[in-house]
Amino acid sequence: MASEDDIDDWAATEFGSANLGDVRLTRRLVALARRLACSPHGSFPQSLKAAELKGAYRFFDNTRVDTDGVLAPHIAQTLDRMRQVPVVLAVHDTTEFNLTHLRGTEGLGYVSGTFLRGFMMHSMLAVTPEGLPLGVLGMKTWVRPDEEFGKKHRRKTRSIDEKESVKWLEGLEHLSALKTRCAQTRLVAVGDRESDLYELFSTERPEGVDWLIRASVNRCASHPEGYLWQSVLATSPLGHTDLLVPARGNQPQRTARLTLRCKTVRLQPPKARARYLPETDVFAVHAIEDSPPPDIEPLEWMLLSSVPTASLEDVLERLSWYARRWTIESWHRVLKSGCQIEARQFCNLDRFVRATALFAVIAWRILYATLLARVDANLSCEVLLQPVEWQALYCHSHHTTKPPRQAPTLQQAVLWIAMLGGYLNRKHDRPPGPTVMWRGFLVLHEVSKMYQLFRQNE
Repeated sequence: MASEDDIDDWAATEFGSANLGDVRLTRRLVALARRLACSPHGSFPQSLKAAELKGAYRFFDNTRVDTDGVLAPHIAQTLDRMRQVPVVLAVHDTTEFNLTHLRGTEGLGYVSGTFLRGFMMHSMLAVTPEGLPLGVLGMKTWVRPDEEFGKKHRRKTRSIDEKESVKWLEGLEHLSALKTRCAQTRLVAVGDRESDLYELFSTERPEGVDWLIRASVNRCASHPEGYLWQSVLATSPLGHTDLLVPARGNQPQRTARLTLRCKTVRLQPPKARARYLPETDVFAVHAIEDSPPPDIEPLEWMLLSSVPTASLEDVLERLSWYARRWTIESWHRVLKSGCQIEARQFCNLDRFVRATALFAVIAWRILYATLLARVDANLSCEVLLQPVEWQALYCHSHHTTKPPRQAPTLQQAVLWIAMLGGYLNRKHDRPPGPTVMWRGFLVLHEVSKMYQLFRQNE
């Protein structure tokens, strides 16, 4: 029979080669990943035995443990997965952790809102164009000094290197460095409107590294129309596409008809930086809703990219790439709600950051399992589960003691795990999401342990 280590083999794969300066720390990291992934939403006393609990606090208090050391082996595995596909979207985004309720925590800074305390995190997630998250590529954490609170107006006079906005340039630089280990795959950094920085457009990057962002500024352009938006809108539409808009608030679900345009636009640098920034060509994609319902603002996107875009097919591909940006928001939600980072009590910032790096990978695994079956329904479930896990899952779901000889498909296994987590599987239900999946994994772990015990007595 497989041991408990075999059941949770994924932890050794993602963390086993960590170089933390002491092999005992690496073993502790793998053991913690195994245990905490079984009940990611539980507190440490709920998830760990007494001896493990002491070891966990010592691990997160160890100064030799840092974010880079924890994530390095997982990033290496992520790059292995990235080498299997021609295009990878490196989606990056910023989120904040609100720890105001933990008054005794040292080292925090201010976050959005009045009197809120916590820390910031900018992270990068590798996602396929089909929407499958391949892994975490990096994360950066920081705190906003109290003396900077209320001085937002001064940031306009600072250089990009002195602003938080430099995170977008650092992200592209990091991606460029990773490109040397992923030579045959095209990497596209994807960012929201916050990443609309002229310095990003003009940053040097190696062959095969590109960017795609949503524009927020109607920049000056070297065209008769004078500005970005006007220059693109002056072109003839390439075509149309329909977008299903989900229900929100009092607004019912609707289908929006979008008119699509694209144009190569030469942007001019901001006047204050025109001395050292050149004019830059970008490929602009514009989509706008034709006839929105009364009193509803039409949907509109202006995307800018370094990837050549000229045809309707190109435009539709860029829009589909940008639509994958939601994946990192889902991952952040799993990290906060599923792994309960903001509920942990570590007493100081450094411990929070070390734990966040570990839980970032656990959150990725939950999201990966959720979405993998949607991408390829016919995969064997053994790409995700050990034999003892899928056998226990099958027997529990079918009320039998005899598992089949052949492993079920991944789609079947994911459905059964989701049902363990409360998914009802009704005719018109949406596919299971991360919440029911992490609940299901918790139940699956307990079912697998009981299955092992019964089989050992046969």
